[in-house]
Amino acid sequence: MNKALPVMESCASCPIRHRAVCARCDDDELEQLNQIKFYKTYTAGQTIAMRGDALDVVASVVAGTATLERAIEDGRTQLVGLLLPSDFIGRPGRDTLQYDVTAVTDVTLCCFQRRPFEALLTRIPHVQERLLEMALDELDAARDWMLLLGRKTAREKIASFLMLIAKRTVHPDGQVLGDLSKIELPISREAMANFLGLTIETVSRQFTGLRKDGVIELDGNRSVRIPDLETLLLESGDDSDGGPLI
Repeated sequence: MNKALPVMESCASCPIRHRAVCARCDDDELEQLNQIKFYKTYTAGQTIAMRGDALDVVASVVAGTATLERAIEDGRTQLVGLLLPSDFIGRPGRDTLQYDVTAVTDVTLCCFQRRPFEALLTRIPHVQERLLEMALDELDAARDWMLLLGRKTAREKIASFLMLIAKRTVHPDGQVLGDLSKIELPISREAMANFLGLTIETVSRQFTGLRKDGVIELDGNRSVRIPDLETLLLESGDDSDGGPLI
């Protein structure tokens, strides 16, 4: 069952304030953003946007998880990315979307009409700076993903995915936002297989292997306990200087 979506009253109380596009804004700049924002919610399974749609709105994910997908001519689709809280949807300066965006859990978006948002960028350089930083983070994540798909073993892929979900529960200054020892997987094992380039049978075998080796504990299909994050990091094949997809 999905948790109730948060009801936002001000930017100051926003749960993604520390890492969203507005992370560096001062109070006056937040007020300018506040004047042009609005919230939208989507239920699990609902289409948020389709590839080729006019890009009239850009948005930050406040709560929930969405997928980015691309289809090819024969109808096959590939899950190419996850949108987690604080991730940004849309690109200023672009007129259309490049991917299908679908809510896989209930989702809350903090939305801005694209034209007013683009005009505001000239007045609030802190937002421009944060957008650039987020774009560079996405580039690093894409390079990490190339490594994962091309070189990592199935076990390392699953461990890397779990590290991604775990790390996104931590504040940049190190403060844990939730129970880091327990994470809720935002997508099904079938979707995870598509995302990681594996079969669903392989995904299930790797979860079983990690559980038997004491790296994780399973509580149903979606809840995973991580007794020791460093052990999981070692299983992912990454070092402590960085992490996959962050």
